[in-house]
Amino acid sequence: MRHLAILATIVSPISLYACDASLPIFNSQPTTNPVITATPSVNGQNQNTPVFLTKLPPSTPNRELLAVSWESYRQSFIQSDGRVIDYEASDRSTSEGQAYAMLRAVMIDDPQTFALTLNWAENNLQRQENGKQTDSLWAWKWGQDANGKWGAIDHNFASDGDIDAIVALILASRRWHQKEYLQLAKTKLQDLWNLSTALGPEGKPYLLPGPKSAFIPNSSTLHLNPSYLAPYAFRIFAQVDPERDWLKLVDSSYQILEKSSQLSQVNLPSDWVALNIKTGKYQALSPNSKIQTLYSFDAYRVWWRLALDAQWFNAKPAQRYLQTATQYLEKQWQEKSKLPARIDLTGKALVDYEATSQYTMLYAAWISIKPQLAKEILEQKILPKYNQGIWDDKSAYYTQNLAWLGLIPPTIVSQNLLNQN
Repeated sequence: MRHLAILATIVSPISLYACDASLPIFNSQPTTNPVITATPSVNGQNQNTPVFLTKLPPSTPNRELLAVSWESYRQSFIQSDGRVIDYEASDRSTSEGQAYAMLRAVMIDDPQTFALTLNWAENNLQRQENGKQTDSLWAWKWGQDANGKWGAIDHNFASDGDIDAIVALILASRRWHQKEYLQLAKTKLQDLWNLSTALGPEGKPYLLPGPKSAFIPNSSTLHLNPSYLAPYAFRIFAQVDPERDWLKLVDSSYQILEKSSQLSQVNLPSDWVALNIKTGKYQALSPNSKIQTLYSFDAYRVWWRLALDAQWFNAKPAQRYLQTATQYLEKQWQEKSKLPARIDLTGKALVDYEATSQYTMLYAAWISIKPQLAKEILEQKILPKYNQGIWDDKSAYYTQNLAWLGLIPPTIVSQNLLNQN
């Protein structure tokens, strides 16, 4: 989603905790002017008081850090009406950002923030044509256009944001017994399948990063983003939407991951790849393309997504992939005690700087298969970048989300929430 281009509309600001999550509201009216304000604190507590600490089991690793950083994120990045703001990108909002907030909220048992961020997205990110809603998916980017107007500028969707939002809706419906959330998830699943899957080799469905018009450049080619592939999500979707064969997307996801990683001489996943559906061959995109075939900020999320499949569903393909595909990074870490933020297909570092988001996504992968390495990067690279609820810089929206999601134990979501029919 970080390479797509779109923007959205805003609802009038209300108190963060004025919304009763027992009554989901999807149809309040948006206004035209954004109001960028910090969200109110809970029960008068400031962001340094870990009011969400009791939501996490006492045995949770880094428990206070996770509670404080969620409160800090709510204060700093979630507007009082539920809009999540990316300060590093012209104060835009994205479907990705709204979905991350929803997923985090359901994990930490915060139904009020969940309801507000969901309602803002439902009321402002609707995809429209000639003034009419076209489907239930979300325009991926919202912000200010060249004329100074705030709203959804590009009406494409990004399937990773919709996937994360639907997972959050299903888990929320189970955790808080909200039938409305499950019904909305089912509606979105139908549109996601219809609009964001295409037939690949052997007639299997493949997940597209967005609309077919944007990611099928010709009759023989698909453009794919491996970090959008979420096998754990497709397993959950299969439970609630048996009319579509979501488990085939699990199979094709692992096929994409394993075969496209072979483009890299060091077997790393790439941000973007091209697939020739007639030959089944994967290709690197042109160096002049706006989307690149290299290991960078998108690709980090592969580690986290497969870690969830391994932990939640004991998926053997996830465990195998994480063991093999991280070997080069393990070698680099052991030799240099640092990892570059961007690596080309030959294994060459493209930049000198590091990325906290890469370390936290790797932590999610290594904590179960290489716990000593996970401990090392936590102590040497992740915790030193944390200060009073914030990782890196106070405007670093993307890092805040990947850091928190990488550190929260997958077991925070109980098996009874993951395996309901």
